[in-house]
Amino acid sequence: MTPTSNTVDGVLRRTAARFPDRAALHFGDDSLTYRELDDAVTRAAAHLLSLGLAKGDRVAGYGTNSHAYVIGYLAAARAGLVHVPINYALRAGELSYLLEQSGARAVLVDPALTDNLDAVIDVVPAEFVLPLRDADDSLFTIATAGGVPPLDVSVEDTDLVQFLYTSGTTSKPKGAMMTHRALIHEYTSSIIALDLDADDNPLICMPLYHSAGMHVFMLPYLAVGATIRLMPAPDIPEILRLVEEHRIGSLFLAPTVWVPLAAHPDLATRDLSSLRKAQYGASIMPVTVLQRLRERYPDLGFYNCFGQSEIGPLATVLRPEEHNARPASCGRPVFFVETRVVDADGNDVPVGEPGEILYRSPQLCQGYWDNPTATEEAFRDGWFHSGDLVTRDEEGYVTVVDRIKDVINTGGILVASREVEDAIYTHDAVAEVAVIGTPDEKWIEAITAVVVLRAEAVVTEAELIDHVKQQLAPFKVPKLVKFVEELPRNQSGKLLKRELRA
Repeated sequence: MTPTSNTVDGVLRRTAARFPDRAALHFGDDSLTYRELDDAVTRAAAHLLSLGLAKGDRVAGYGTNSHAYVIGYLAAARAGLVHVPINYALRAGELSYLLEQSGARAVLVDPALTDNLDAVIDVVPAEFVLPLRDADDSLFTIATAGGVPPLDVSVEDTDLVQFLYTSGTTSKPKGAMMTHRALIHEYTSSIIALDLDADDNPLICMPLYHSAGMHVFMLPYLAVGATIRLMPAPDIPEILRLVEEHRIGSLFLAPTVWVPLAAHPDLATRDLSSLRKAQYGASIMPVTVLQRLRERYPDLGFYNCFGQSEIGPLATVLRPEEHNARPASCGRPVFFVETRVVDADGNDVPVGEPGEILYRSPQLCQGYWDNPTATEEAFRDGWFHSGDLVTRDEEGYVTVVDRIKDVINTGGILVASREVEDAIYTHDAVAEVAVIGTPDEKWIEAITAVVVLRAEAVVTEAELIDHVKQQLAPFKVPKLVKFVEELPRNQSGKLLKRELRA
C-alpha cells in the first residue's frame, strides 16, 4: 500500500487506533470492541489468503446480517479480494447466476443456507465454501482466536473491492464494480449528508448484502466510531423492543418496513423517545405514510436517502428541516455527487420538467463486470445515465417521478406510476399498492393497480377507481384494480414490477 492509499478496511483500522476499547458491534449476546473487530478482520484476511486465494479473486457472502458477515466483507477488502454480496433469499437459478457471473472462487455462507448452496455448487466455479458462523471451522471462530498474523499483500484504493449487483427489477442483475476509492468517497458523503455521529447509538437491521445497509450506515458509522447494534433481519416487534431497551438513537428502514411499522399495534406501547434520526430509502416512501409518522413523532428527524448501487449507493438526501416544504422530494446531491437532468436527446430540461438524472462522481462504479455493452450504454458523454426519471426545482431539489422503464404509455400519453400510487395510498383501506401498465389493444398500456388491503378492510374496485378520479386527471385513473395478498419484493424492499407484469 502506498502512503496515500485509502482503503475500505483502513476505515476500521483508523477508528480502532483512535478508540481501541470502545464497543464497535453488538450482535445478539456477542460484543466486539474496535480493537477486537480490527484484529478479527486481519485474522480472517490471512485465512482467506492461506486457502490459495489471490488478489482480485471474488469471494461471495451469502448470509443474513451478523458480526461474521461484517468481518467477511472487511477481511476480503484487507486481503485484496473482491467481495460479492448475495441476497440471502436467492435460491436455485438466481443464486447460481450470481455465483457464475461473478466467477466467485469462495463462498462465505450461513450454515442455515448451506442446503441452498449445495443444490447449485456443482454448476458454479466456487472452490471453497466456508461457514460464516455457528461452526467450529467458521470464519468467525478463526477470526476471533489466536495471534494476529502479518499480511503479505498490497492493496491500493484503485483496486476493486466489491461487486454491487443491481436489484434486477427490470432485467438480469449487473455487477457494478466498486473500487476502494469509490466507496471511501461514498462513506464521506453519507457521514456529511446524514449527520452521522459517534453518539447516535444506531440500530442496523436492513440487509448488509444491500448497499444501503453496508455502505450508507454500517461502514460510515464504523468510520465515526459509533457503537452499532446489529439485527439478523428486520422484524418489527423486535425493532421496537430494541429501540426502547437500548435507547437507540438512529434507525434506517426501507419504506416496506416503515409502512407496516407505522400501523403496528406495538407502536402504542413502546417508548421511542430516544430516537432522533430516522432514515428511509431503497424504494419510494408513500407521502401519506411519511406525514403520519412525522405528525406522531414531531421531534424525530427524517432523512430521505436516494441513489442506486452504481453510485455506492447514496446520491441525494432530503434533510429533516427540508421535509416541510418538499415532503415528496429526495433532496439535493450529496457532497461528492454532481447531477444533470436531461431529455431523451441529452439536452438539459427546464426547471420542473421531467428528465433522466445523470451523475458524475468519484463514488461511481468502474462499469459492469463482464458486460461491456451495458457499461457503454450507462457511461456516455462523460456522465452516468441512471434510468431514473426526475424533476428538479429552481433550488436544485430532486423529486423522483419514476424509473424510466416504469412510466406507462396509455393512449400515447406518458403517466408516472408513482403519481397514481400516491393517490391510491390516500385511501384508508390500502396497505400497499403497485401500479403497472398491462398490454391493451385500445390504450397500448392500461393503467393497472395491484393492491394489498389492510387487515379486515373492505373496498371494491369501483370504489378505489372513484377515489382516484377525485384526485387525478381521467387519463391517469386505473382501468383495472387487482387485489392480492402481497406484492413481490426483494429483500431490500424493492418492488419487482417485472414479476407483476409477467
